[in-house]
Amino acid sequence: MDTSTPPTAAARRAAAIARHLAALCPRDAAALGPSPCLSYAPPESSGPGAAFSPLELRLFLDGHHLRERDWAFGAMEESPLFCQRRSGGKVFVSPDYNEGKEGQREATMRRVGYLARRGVFRGWLTEPGPDAELRKLALLECLGVYDHSLAIKVGVHFFLWGSAIKFLGTKRHHDKWLQDTENYVIKGCFSMTELGHGSNVRGIETVATYDSKTREFVINTPCESAQKYWIGGAANHATHTIVFAQLHINGRNEGVHAFVAQIRDENENVMPNIQIADCGHKIGLNGVDNGRIWFNNIRVPRESLLNLVADVLPDGKYVSMIDDPDQRFAAFLSPLTLGRVNIAVNSVYVSKVGLAIAVRYALSRRAFSITPDGPEMLLLDYPSHQRRLLPLLAKACLMSSAGNFMKRMYVRRTPEHNKAIHIYSSALKATLTWQNMTTLQECREACGGQGLKTENRIGIFKAEFDVQSTFEGDNNVLMQQVSKALYAEFLAAKRKNQPFKGLGLEHLNGPSPVIPDYLTSDTLRSSSFQMDLLCLRERDLLTQFTTEVSNYLAQGESKEKALMLSYQLAEDLARAFTERTILQIFLEDEKNIPTGSLKDILGLLRSLYVMVCIEESASFLRYGCLSRENVASARKEMMTLCSELRPHALDIVSSFGIPDAFLSPLAFDWIEANARSSGNE
Repeated sequence: MDTSTPPTAAARRAAAIARHLAALCPRDAAALGPSPCLSYAPPESSGPGAAFSPLELRLFLDGHHLRERDWAFGAMEESPLFCQRRSGGKVFVSPDYNEGKEGQREATMRRVGYLARRGVFRGWLTEPGPDAELRKLALLECLGVYDHSLAIKVGVHFFLWGSAIKFLGTKRHHDKWLQDTENYVIKGCFSMTELGHGSNVRGIETVATYDSKTREFVINTPCESAQKYWIGGAANHATHTIVFAQLHINGRNEGVHAFVAQIRDENENVMPNIQIADCGHKIGLNGVDNGRIWFNNIRVPRESLLNLVADVLPDGKYVSMIDDPDQRFAAFLSPLTLGRVNIAVNSVYVSKVGLAIAVRYALSRRAFSITPDGPEMLLLDYPSHQRRLLPLLAKACLMSSAGNFMKRMYVRRTPEHNKAIHIYSSALKATLTWQNMTTLQECREACGGQGLKTENRIGIFKAEFDVQSTFEGDNNVLMQQVSKALYAEFLAAKRKNQPFKGLGLEHLNGPSPVIPDYLTSDTLRSSSFQMDLLCLRERDLLTQFTTEVSNYLAQGESKEKALMLSYQLAEDLARAFTERTILQIFLEDEKNIPTGSLKDILGLLRSLYVMVCIEESASFLRYGCLSRENVASARKEMMTLCSELRPHALDIVSSFGIPDAFLSPLAFDWIEANARSSGNE
């Protein structure tokens, strides 16, 4: 008997699908086999070789003391205190961020002690001359490449406490404190910021009252908002501090002055009538022991006043070499200038670390194929990836020149330069630190998930360096100061009927530049056109800013209110001034390079910088400096420049002079670094 049954509807559908699939897959098709495993190919293994000398570019970018920099890097690489670890066949050094807050702080201090024994800090406060100052700055930049906490810990001690003693004190302070500071016999900190006042230093509430009977100053924290806050070194290690306080004499407030006070004894016990508390765990910089300080009517000798600018005689008479209170106050803030210089330059070096890692990764990591069965493409061969990284590379190079300019100006400073140094350091500190955070974020994303690993440095750098936009002057406040200074320069020139002089404003003395209606590639790459364009924008914004402020004044507003209401133009003006300054500095440096391959590369970097300035700022369109068509031409030229710079990207990041050990596994054999046998967790 036939026991078969008709197929069900489900079976019929399954058979139809099988026949359909069989038609799509010929019977003679080869069986699928495993794809070959990826292998790491060093970026150096492909490419035509350097078209220029990376060493010459390094000298151009670093500017000074290359041998001393390499020595400092070597000193850190040699010591186990700097957390050597092997990964992917190479040895790397970086802090152990898995340590707790206290562990990171103590590790930082051990590293400081080691560097002191190696002689890194020799002469930092006692050796005179511009070359000694530049050497000091170069070495600090190397420490910052390793760890921001280390650079800040050292910077607070030498550049805030030490600079205050050196530049606000007199011989009695120098003799007593400078050598012991350099030798770390004492550990200094800098008590300016308060809970209630940060950028507005004039408003601080700590009080120092002179007692003429005992010839002492009585320093007091009168309220909770007056507690000193975020004081680096105060929570654990500092023995002394510079206290900024309102000086009261016979009921009269003479304004903010600086005093030396001891906060711990030789046994590291907090001194009587002083209370210190920890600021706690932070998103970064946990190797620095930030603390809070309260003073309960502590007494310090009359000689504790740092008296270069002003003094109090034994009988209580107040004397000063500077009659104008505003100029006197500015003099007391002078130690902050060197801090801003350090922060700005350090931020560029951190950007270089991030770019070196991201570019090297993009020259060894492949993704997707644009042809069937073709090889996957290197990330940096994608135009979109070039657009992400190469403009940042150009900015880092031009900002290196700006940082070197600022350092040279600072170490050769004269009293006549103080105003210019303040304006330049404010503008560049804000711009370069903002750019650093932009660079780190893009580099982190360009490295994909690997950018999130702490050992690859870029992700942790974001948290470590975020504070740069806030300390030593909030960036937005600093840029407001820049626009206000430009406003004052404009009014002074018009009032005196004199030409502009200084700050690169001489271009305002000539006729307004004329921008061609049609911009060719040659025009866009022309240095004269580039300067004309950035000068035109600055000129127009300065005119519009002063006009808007004048209109508010005519309506009865105060000068302060008028400036405040004009903040949008003020922001655009400060940015225009800074971007023109960076270009102008780079052009001056570029002139010193003879015709040849290096000069050609510098021209590509400069042109890409300017095209990106146009791309990223609406001000060129907003204020009519460029037409829509010309902005579109600049955008197209930017992509052409990226493609021309692409073959040189590896050689440019190699010229940064950062040893391999200070990069990360991601910059090298990232496959081997992540192998099961590596033991990485």
